[in-house]
Amino acid sequence: MHTPLPYPGPDTTGPTHPHLDLLGWDATWAAGLDLATEPGPTLVGRVCRADAGACDVLVPGPSAAPDVVAAPWGPAVRRAHRADPTAAPVAGDWVLLTCDPDAAVAVAEVLPRRTAVVRAQVDGSSRGQVLAANADVVAVVEGLAPDPDPGRLERLLALAWSSGAEPLVVLTKADLVPDAAARAADAQTLAPGTTVLAVATPDAVGLDPIRARLAAGATIALLGASGVGKSTLLNALVGGETMRTRGLRSDGKGRHTTVTRELHLAPGGGAILDTPGMRTIGLAGADALDDVFPEVDALAADCRFADCAHDGEPGCAVLAAVASGELPERRLASYRKLLREAQHQAARTDARLRAEMTAVWKQRTRDYRRRPDKKR
Repeated sequence: MHTPLPYPGPDTTGPTHPHLDLLGWDATWAAGLDLATEPGPTLVGRVCRADAGACDVLVPGPSAAPDVVAAPWGPAVRRAHRADPTAAPVAGDWVLLTCDPDAAVAVAEVLPRRTAVVRAQVDGSSRGQVLAANADVVAVVEGLAPDPDPGRLERLLALAWSSGAEPLVVLTKADLVPDAAARAADAQTLAPGTTVLAVATPDAVGLDPIRARLAAGATIALLGASGVGKSTLLNALVGGETMRTRGLRSDGKGRHTTVTRELHLAPGGGAILDTPGMRTIGLAGADALDDVFPEVDALAADCRFADCAHDGEPGCAVLAAVASGELPERRLASYRKLLREAQHQAARTDARLRAEMTAVWKQRTRDYRRRPDKKR
């Protein structure tokens, strides 16, 4: 039995809707409804948890507090998923829900995403995996105790930059080290152009800039490995209990926040997209590497050859900077490693696209040959 729609739907004739605003809705999303194709009565909601074939959706309730409905994918969403797995609803997505006369809710359409955190599939698939959708800020979380992992920080920053959202570095456990400011300064050299915050969540130290973003209505996605303090940070920002209305679920049970991707509303506004700790972080593309390693990109402009790979070519300005100490050798090694992975993933994706196009043209040829007007 599906939960009946508790609210008849938003008035999208105006720029915003007050109850939807609590979920991150704004005038741009309202304008984006022109792209929706689902006819008939619909309700706008935001996915807070997604499973195979269904998802939990936050929808405006009769009061300011949102409700949660469990909604399976509708036919159009299932077809889109078969064609492209990344089209399936994920936490953070805005969706259109339809309701039949028996009050059965279904996800009719996923609205186009503004941003998406996408990593390469761990199984070697040529298609990416969407970790979070429509985040305004992607916070890379790394612990100061033990020392931050530079390579992991750079890798996660590449995901953050490629998402289209604002990258942010949050260094947790500042209360466990004597030189948090110095370590944050070291991390800043790995994250040029990115704000770096050192926080001590037990004492709420350093959290004000994050809370200010949330209060302005931002959705912040948390990325990080297990054990870096993401769950503690989440609890500090949303309180000991999340603002999801779990009482509406049929089983009455909560879910562990660190084993799935889930959206939580913050008490003062905004939302947090929590993701599970990641052991493997594959890159789906190389576009963001220039943002993560801007000094390499700047130095490359002075290389003798435009296609210099910075691997022994004469007149390489990047290697010259390493030799002089201007560019740390570790940074160049990290850049090369991430670039190789991204290029390998791009090659797999290109091969899949070529195969799909070949299949399309073969089918068109077969259909043409079967046409009744063709002479036999």
